[in-house]
Amino acid sequence: MTLIKICGLTTADTLAAALDHGADFVGAVVFPRSPRHIAPVDAASLFEAARGRARIVAVTVNPDDDLLSEIARTLRPDFLQLHGDEPPERARAVRRLTGAGVIKALPIRSEADFGAADAWQAQADHLMFDARPPEGSTLPGGVGHSFDWRLLADRSFARPWFLAGGLTPENLADALAVTRAPMADVSSGVETAPGVKDAGRIGAFIQTARRT
Repeated sequence: MTLIKICGLTTADTLAAALDHGADFVGAVVFPRSPRHIAPVDAASLFEAARGRARIVAVTVNPDDDLLSEIARTLRPDFLQLHGDEPPERARAVRRLTGAGVIKALPIRSEADFGAADAWQAQADHLMFDARPPEGSTLPGGVGHSFDWRLLADRSFARPWFLAGGLTPENLADALAVTRAPMADVSSGVETAPGVKDAGRIGAFIQTARRT
């Protein structure tokens, strides 16, 4: 069964939709430039409803120690997702400061981009293969782009991994058929506008995963 992460949740109703449909991971984006940004103190209040029902993930981009400590103190996530250009050794400090596991997102456009996975497999609990953003983008992810899923066909990794980037309820079945991903992550694909999640699309995405 493919495990599902619904990322960038900011409202109680869409978090409830993710939980009620059986999401395995729910994500809070702590990155002010993102349309899905939520402050750690607000995320702590919202995501308390998920504790014990799904694993809580704080998504960050090159977080400094102060931010990591704030996230750990308020949100108390199960995982920290690193979505910047952090070096692999940064994972040790993340664990020390937060007590959380580490998910490392790696941008993919071509075969060569998988080289970064080698170093991270020794440091992260999970890898995430996301589409490399287009030139000029100010965001490291969540832009609705996908990469060539055939790049993942027949690959194996030492860590469990997520497929991300441009996934939707409409294309998820095809993506999983090609990649056989053990986990899938969605954000913009279940939105009606940047940062505006849709409960119906969240449910459809999870139901598709369960049928595949």
